Amino acid sequence: MLKMTKKEKIAEPKEQKWSQGKKTAQVFILDDHPIVRHGLAQLINQQVGLEVCGEAASVAEASAAIPSAKPDIMVVDVTLDGSNGIEFIKMIKEQYPEILFLVNSMHDETLYGERALRAGARGYIMKQEAPEKVILAIRRILSGQIYMSDAMTERMLEQRYNGVADNLTPMEALSDRELEVFQFIGRGETTAKIAKLLHRSVKTVETYRGRIKEKLNLKDNMQLIRHAMQSVYTEGSEAGKPPAEPKENSRRKVQR
Repeated sequence: MLKMTKKEKIAEPKEQKWSQGKKTAQVFILDDHPIVRHGLAQLINQQVGLEVCGEAASVAEASAAIPSAKPDIMVVDVTLDGSNGIEFIKMIKEQYPEILFLVNSMHDETLYGERALRAGARGYIMKQEAPEKVILAIRRILSGQIYMSDAMTERMLEQRYNGVADNLTPMEALSDRELEVFQFIGRGETTAKIAKLLHRSVKTVETYRGRIKEKLNLKDNMQLIRHAMQSVYTEGSEAGKPPAEPKENSRRKVQR
Protein backbone atom coordinates (compact mmCIF):
# COMPACT_ATOMS: atom_id res chain seq x y z
CA MET A 1 0.00 0.00 0.00
CA LEU A 2 2.88 2.32 0.72
CA LYS A 3 4.79 1.57 -2.49
CA MET A 4 5.03 4.38 -5.01
CA THR A 5 6.37 3.93 -8.53
CA LYS A 6 8.09 7.24 -9.08
CA LYS A 7 9.80 9.96 -7.15
CA GLU A 8 7.50 12.86 -6.63
CA LYS A 9 7.24 16.05 -4.69
CA ILE A 10 4.10 16.24 -2.53
CA ALA A 11 2.97 19.61 -1.17
CA GLU A 12 6.49 20.79 -0.41
CA PRO A 13 6.26 24.01 1.64
CA LYS A 14 7.89 27.17 0.36
CA GLU A 15 9.47 27.87 3.75
CA GLN A 16 11.14 25.07 5.66
CA LYS A 17 11.64 26.46 9.15
CA TRP A 18 13.32 23.25 10.23
CA SER A 19 16.09 23.39 7.66
CA GLN A 20 18.50 26.09 8.83
CA GLY A 21 20.28 25.78 5.49
CA LYS A 22 19.78 22.04 5.02
CA LYS A 23 18.50 20.74 1.69
CA THR A 24 17.28 17.39 2.94
CA ALA A 25 15.23 16.69 6.05
CA GLN A 26 16.28 13.65 8.06
CA VAL A 27 13.39 11.35 9.01
CA PHE A 28 13.54 8.59 11.64
CA ILE A 29 10.89 5.83 11.80
CA LEU A 30 9.90 4.10 15.05
CA ASP A 31 7.47 1.22 14.53
CA ASP A 32 7.58 -2.36 15.78
CA HIS A 33 6.21 -3.78 12.49
CA PRO A 34 9.04 -4.36 9.93
CA ILE A 35 6.69 -4.20 6.96
CA VAL A 36 5.38 -0.80 8.04
CA ARG A 37 8.90 0.54 8.65
CA HIS A 38 10.21 -0.63 5.31
CA GLY A 39 7.15 0.62 3.45
CA LEU A 40 7.41 4.06 5.02
CA ALA A 41 11.14 4.20 4.40
CA GLN A 42 10.67 3.37 0.72
CA LEU A 43 7.94 5.98 0.41
CA ILE A 44 9.91 8.74 2.17
CA ASN A 45 13.16 8.06 0.30
CA GLN A 46 11.32 8.57 -2.99
CA GLN A 47 10.50 12.16 -2.08
CA VAL A 48 12.43 15.29 -2.93
CA GLY A 49 13.99 16.86 0.16
CA LEU A 50 13.30 13.91 2.50
CA GLU A 51 15.62 11.09 3.58
CA VAL A 52 15.30 8.31 6.14
CA CYS A 53 18.21 8.54 8.56
CA GLY A 54 17.25 5.56 10.71
CA GLU A 55 14.69 2.98 11.76
CA ALA A 56 13.92 1.29 15.07
CA ALA A 57 11.51 -1.33 16.37
CA SER A 58 11.67 -0.31 20.02
CA VAL A 59 12.03 2.70 22.27
CA ALA A 60 15.43 1.47 23.45
CA GLU A 61 16.74 1.15 19.87
CA ALA A 62 15.40 4.56 18.90
CA SER A 63 16.82 6.28 21.99
CA ALA A 64 20.26 4.81 21.33
CA ALA A 65 20.20 5.78 17.64
CA ILE A 66 19.09 9.42 17.96
CA PRO A 67 22.53 10.95 18.79
CA SER A 68 24.13 9.57 15.61
CA ALA A 69 21.06 9.69 13.34
CA LYS A 70 20.30 13.34 14.19
CA PRO A 71 16.70 13.30 12.92
CA ASP A 72 14.79 16.47 12.09
CA ILE A 73 11.49 14.62 12.47
CA MET A 74 10.46 11.23 13.84
CA VAL A 75 7.46 9.20 12.68
CA VAL A 76 6.30 7.23 15.73
CA ASP A 77 3.63 4.60 16.33
CA VAL A 78 1.53 4.69 19.52
CA THR A 79 1.59 1.01 20.41
CA LEU A 80 5.09 -0.42 20.59
CA ASP A 81 6.32 -3.74 21.91
CA GLY A 82 6.39 -3.28 25.68
CA SER A 83 6.20 0.49 25.47
CA ASN A 84 4.19 3.49 24.33
CA GLY A 85 4.91 6.09 21.66
CA ILE A 86 3.23 8.93 23.55
CA GLU A 87 5.48 8.45 26.58
CA PHE A 88 8.50 8.14 24.27
CA ILE A 89 7.72 11.53 22.73
CA LYS A 90 7.49 13.15 26.17
CA MET A 91 10.86 11.68 27.13
CA ILE A 92 12.67 12.66 23.93
CA LYS A 93 11.24 16.19 23.86
CA GLU A 94 12.90 16.80 27.23
CA GLN A 95 16.29 15.72 25.86
CA TYR A 96 15.97 16.94 22.26
CA PRO A 97 13.37 19.71 22.11
CA GLU A 98 14.33 20.52 18.51
CA ILE A 99 13.12 17.14 17.16
CA LEU A 100 9.67 17.20 15.55
CA PHE A 101 7.22 14.31 15.82
CA LEU A 102 4.45 12.85 13.69
CA VAL A 103 2.40 10.05 15.22
CA ASN A 104 1.35 7.42 12.68
CA SER A 105 -0.98 4.87 14.24
CA MET A 106 -3.91 2.57 13.64
CA HIS A 107 -5.57 3.86 16.82
CA ASP A 108 -8.53 6.21 16.57
CA GLU A 109 -7.35 9.81 16.42
CA THR A 110 -10.26 10.94 18.61
CA LEU A 111 -8.67 9.01 21.48
CA TYR A 112 -4.97 9.64 20.84
CA GLY A 113 -4.73 12.72 18.62
CA GLU A 114 -4.92 15.40 21.28
CA ARG A 115 -2.83 13.30 23.68
CA ALA A 116 -0.09 13.19 21.05
CA LEU A 117 -0.13 16.97 20.68
CA ARG A 118 0.01 17.46 24.44
CA ALA A 119 3.01 15.12 24.57
CA GLY A 120 4.87 17.27 22.06
CA ALA A 121 3.96 15.82 18.65
CA ARG A 122 3.11 18.21 15.83
CA GLY A 123 0.74 15.89 14.03
CA TYR A 124 -1.28 12.69 14.07
CA ILE A 125 -2.24 10.54 11.09
CA MET A 126 -3.94 7.16 11.02
CA LYS A 127 -2.34 4.30 9.11
CA GLN A 128 -5.49 3.88 7.05
CA GLU A 129 -4.78 7.17 5.29
CA ALA A 130 -3.33 7.29 1.77
CA PRO A 131 0.49 7.32 1.47
CA GLU A 132 0.41 10.81 -0.01
CA LYS A 133 -1.07 12.14 3.22
CA VAL A 134 1.86 10.82 5.25
CA ILE A 135 4.21 12.87 3.10
CA LEU A 136 1.88 15.86 3.29
CA ALA A 137 1.85 15.57 7.09
CA ILE A 138 5.65 15.38 7.29
CA ARG A 139 6.11 18.40 5.04
CA ARG A 140 3.49 20.42 6.85
CA ILE A 141 5.13 19.75 10.22
CA LEU A 142 8.55 20.59 8.84
CA SER A 143 7.15 23.93 7.64
CA GLY A 144 6.13 24.79 11.20
CA GLN A 145 2.48 23.78 11.04
CA ILE A 146 0.37 21.20 12.84
CA TYR A 147 -1.18 18.30 10.94
CA MET A 148 -4.50 16.75 11.95
CA SER A 149 -7.44 15.51 9.91
CA ASP A 150 -10.16 18.05 9.17
CA ALA A 151 -12.60 16.08 11.33
CA MET A 152 -10.23 16.02 14.31
CA THR A 153 -9.39 19.70 13.95
CA GLU A 154 -13.07 20.58 13.95
CA ARG A 155 -13.68 18.35 16.96
CA MET A 156 -10.87 19.95 18.98
CA LEU A 157 -12.09 23.44 18.15
CA GLU A 158 -15.61 22.48 19.20
CA GLN A 159 -14.31 21.13 22.49
CA ARG A 160 -12.41 24.35 23.13
CA TYR A 161 -15.49 26.41 22.35
CA ASN A 162 -18.00 24.36 24.34
CA GLY A 163 -15.71 23.28 27.18
CA VAL A 164 -13.54 20.17 27.10
CA ALA A 165 -14.75 18.60 30.33
CA ASP A 166 -18.38 18.55 29.18
CA ASN A 167 -17.55 16.68 25.96
CA LEU A 168 -15.11 14.00 27.11
CA THR A 169 -16.09 10.37 26.71
CA PRO A 170 -15.18 8.02 29.58
CA MET A 171 -12.18 6.76 27.59
CA GLU A 172 -10.96 10.29 26.89
CA ALA A 173 -11.19 11.04 30.62
CA LEU A 174 -8.42 8.50 31.30
CA SER A 175 -4.98 9.97 31.89
CA ASP A 176 -2.20 9.02 29.47
CA ARG A 177 -0.80 6.53 31.98
CA GLU A 178 -4.22 5.05 32.74
CA LEU A 179 -4.86 4.59 29.03
CA GLU A 180 -1.48 2.91 28.64
CA VAL A 181 -2.30 0.49 31.46
CA PHE A 182 -5.73 -0.12 29.88
CA GLN A 183 -4.04 -1.04 26.58
CA PHE A 184 -1.66 -3.44 28.34
CA ILE A 185 -4.61 -5.10 30.07
CA GLY A 186 -6.32 -5.46 26.71
CA ARG A 187 -3.24 -7.20 25.33
CA GLY A 188 -3.40 -9.75 28.13
CA GLU A 189 -0.56 -8.50 30.34
CA THR A 190 -0.68 -9.28 34.05
CA THR A 191 -0.44 -6.59 36.72
CA ALA A 192 3.09 -7.75 37.59
CA LYS A 193 4.18 -7.60 33.94
CA ILE A 194 2.67 -4.13 33.48
CA ALA A 195 4.48 -2.93 36.59
CA LYS A 196 7.77 -4.21 35.18
CA LEU A 197 7.18 -2.62 31.76
CA LEU A 198 6.30 0.75 33.28
CA HIS A 199 8.99 0.58 35.98
CA ARG A 200 6.32 1.04 38.62
CA SER A 201 5.29 -0.97 41.68
CA VAL A 202 2.48 -3.52 41.53
CA LYS A 203 0.58 -1.38 44.03
CA THR A 204 0.80 1.64 41.72
CA VAL A 205 -0.55 -0.38 38.78
CA GLU A 206 -3.39 -1.64 40.97
CA THR A 207 -4.20 1.99 41.74
CA TYR A 208 -4.36 2.74 38.02
CA ARG A 209 -6.67 -0.23 37.51
CA GLY A 210 -8.98 1.07 40.22
CA ARG A 211 -9.12 4.52 38.65
CA ILE A 212 -9.84 3.01 35.24
CA LYS A 213 -12.74 0.97 36.61
CA GLU A 214 -14.15 4.03 38.33
CA LYS A 215 -13.91 6.27 35.27
CA LEU A 216 -15.33 3.64 32.90
CA ASN A 217 -18.01 2.61 35.39
CA LEU A 218 -16.86 -1.01 35.44
CA LYS A 219 -17.99 -3.20 38.31
CA ASP A 220 -15.08 -5.61 38.64
CA ASN A 221 -11.84 -6.88 37.16
CA MET A 222 -13.59 -9.23 34.75
CA GLN A 223 -15.49 -6.36 33.18
CA LEU A 224 -12.27 -4.35 32.99
CA ILE A 225 -10.44 -7.18 31.20
CA ARG A 226 -13.31 -7.80 28.82
CA HIS A 227 -13.73 -4.12 27.96
CA ALA A 228 -9.97 -3.63 27.50
CA MET A 229 -9.67 -6.68 25.24
CA GLN A 230 -12.62 -5.52 23.16
CA SER A 231 -11.14 -2.05 22.79
CA VAL A 232 -7.73 -3.35 21.74
CA TYR A 233 -9.29 -5.87 19.35
CA THR A 234 -11.34 -3.24 17.58
CA GLU A 235 -8.40 -0.77 17.67
CA GLY A 236 -10.45 1.84 19.43
CA SER A 237 -13.44 1.84 17.08
CA GLU A 238 -15.71 1.05 19.98
CA ALA A 239 -13.77 3.09 22.53
CA GLY A 240 -15.93 4.89 25.04
CA LYS A 241 -18.87 2.49 24.82
CA PRO A 242 -19.70 0.59 28.01
CA PRO A 243 -19.25 -3.16 27.83
CA ALA A 244 -22.33 -5.27 27.25
CA GLU A 245 -23.80 -6.86 30.34
CA PRO A 246 -23.18 -10.61 30.61
CA LYS A 247 -26.03 -12.95 29.85
CA GLU A 248 -28.07 -14.11 32.83
CA ASN A 249 -26.84 -17.69 32.66
CA SER A 250 -23.17 -16.59 32.75
CA ARG A 251 -23.47 -13.71 35.22
CA ARG A 252 -22.13 -15.73 38.11
CA LYS A 253 -18.96 -16.56 36.19
CA VAL A 254 -18.26 -12.94 35.38
CA GLN A 255 -18.96 -11.16 38.64
CA ARG A 256 -16.91 -11.54 41.78
